[in-house]
Amino acid sequence: MKIATWNVNSLRARADRVEAFLERHDIDVLAIQETKCRDENFPWELFERAGYEVVHNGTSQWNGVAIASRVGLSDVQRGFPGQPHFGKGGVDPQEESRAIGATVGAEAADGVAPVRLWSLYVPNGRGLEDEHMGYKLEWLRVLQEHAAAHLAEDPDTRLALAGDWNIAPQDEDVWDIELFQREGYTHVSPAERAAFHAFEDAGLVDVVRPRHPGPGVYTYWDYTGLAFPKKKGMRIDFQLCSPALARTVTDAWIEREERKGKGASDHAPVVVELG
Repeated sequence: MKIATWNVNSLRARADRVEAFLERHDIDVLAIQETKCRDENFPWELFERAGYEVVHNGTSQWNGVAIASRVGLSDVQRGFPGQPHFGKGGVDPQEESRAIGATVGAEAADGVAPVRLWSLYVPNGRGLEDEHMGYKLEWLRVLQEHAAAHLAEDPDTRLALAGDWNIAPQDEDVWDIELFQREGYTHVSPAERAAFHAFEDAGLVDVVRPRHPGPGVYTYWDYTGLAFPKKKGMRIDFQLCSPALARTVTDAWIEREERKGKGASDHAPVVVELG
């Protein structure tokens, strides 16, 4: 079973590319971030005609997460318990569309057991002193508590937290760590990295990095300044798997080719294959 995660940066704008990616790489399950649409204008037909069930959590033209599966999809959960809300400038805090979970793989071939999959779009942070940074860290703290409790309760659980984490947890995960630290950029601050590593401390495993170590192995390149051809990227998209699930991974990679060409997202898909 192949599970991919991809921040598509507007699903409707990249519908053709997503459809081609699913077919070209024989993807069974796709966790999607930044759909940038509400449920009522989500392109349901894109997945239905390709044989996928799909669930979506989208309440505005921003954020939005989805899971598409051709191997079964059940027990859908939009948002996690206690998910922090955000409101800025006097706006009432709202729960943003940043998390959706489902059980996938019940119909997978070759005896592959189901997986509890979450598609996650972690808040950006915007600036080290911005109130969105506090929201980001609290959002991660609550999610980590749920994941740690799940693992403690059931060490054999097959769990995957997949998506755009908006954190570069190691120095090699950005093209110029000295620049980031000198300018006080987000994504590499000690607090953000500690929040990411807390998931690893709880037992979750980055199953891609051992197979594709850095430096220079990225999942995101900005649209500006010719960042992609100049190799000015960041590794911020991950699939963190429970130990029981990580042991079944037969391959994992970053599909960098999807960042190329007209109409590309600024992120590349991250694919994990299970045996």
